[in-house]
Amino acid sequence: MDRVDQILVSGVAFGKNSLGLILRPYETYRRIVDRGSVVELLPIGLLLAGYFALASLVKEDTLRPFLLTRQFMVLVGTAGVSFFLVSATLWTVGTIVGGKGTFSRFVLAWGYTMLPTIAWFLMTSILYLILPPPRTTRTLGVAFSMLYLVISATILFWKILLGYLSLRFGLRLDLGKIVVVAIVAAPIFALYSFAMYKLGVFKVPFL
Repeated sequence: MDRVDQILVSGVAFGKNSLGLILRPYETYRRIVDRGSVVELLPIGLLLAGYFALASLVKEDTLRPFLLTRQFMVLVGTAGVSFFLVSATLWTVGTIVGGKGTFSRFVLAWGYTMLPTIAWFLMTSILYLILPPPRTTRTLGVAFSMLYLVISATILFWKILLGYLSLRFGLRLDLGKIVVVAIVAAPIFALYSFAMYKLGVFKVPFL
């Protein structure tokens, strides 16, 4: 199979897996870890790039190529570093507590946890364009806020579920060890997120 065919096959697999993570996340994650390819990270990277292009336009509030390119590169570069640091941290802590498997398989598994993250940030950016702040306190404004909170909570639950499954299958950990990994990694991620906030890159953690 040549490179083009591999990319096409991985693209189809990514589409099936993305749908499966909504309908049958447990079975889908097992298939991702057992038979997935790291090439499937490419569509996730393209989705990230698309979101960051939109976010750059929203943040700059005008189309100025130099500023847009600079903001886009900062977001993409920071997101890439963040993804590697999060994956490496979870992998390191996971292997210390007895995790098994390969780093590439875990990176692939963790890569799919970016889908809820992308979905939430994309939703937030689109809603910012459609109904920018300040939003009214009338019935329609309150209803909009409630709907936003419900959708955000649903996406957060999806993110937590996929994170659990990536550790469960990517590192072969049981629930107790996953809790230990989360307890150890949480302060590290909190400090990193705070640093990104102070630098003005991400106001909300992009993990």
